[in-house]
Amino acid sequence: MTILHRIGEAIRELLQQVPLTGVRLLFVGSLVAILLWVLSLPAERTEPEGGARRWDENLKWSAGLALGIQILVYSLL
Repeated sequence: MTILHRIGEAIRELLQQVPLTGVRLLFVGSLVAILLWVLSLPAERTEPEGGARRWDENLKWSAGLALGIQILVYSLL
């Protein structure tokens, strides 16, 4: 067994000690943080310049919906 095998085995053993609920909380928490960031963006940053002012121009609501669905799905898995 080479030194790389030993290093890889040590890393694998360390990662196996992490509880899956903790990993899930970190992953879903990162999605929630991104959702909060997206929703806090000002409208002028998420709308095209000189647009026709339609209801679907503000992209943060569709991005928020997509992130909300992802949060729901990953929370239920």
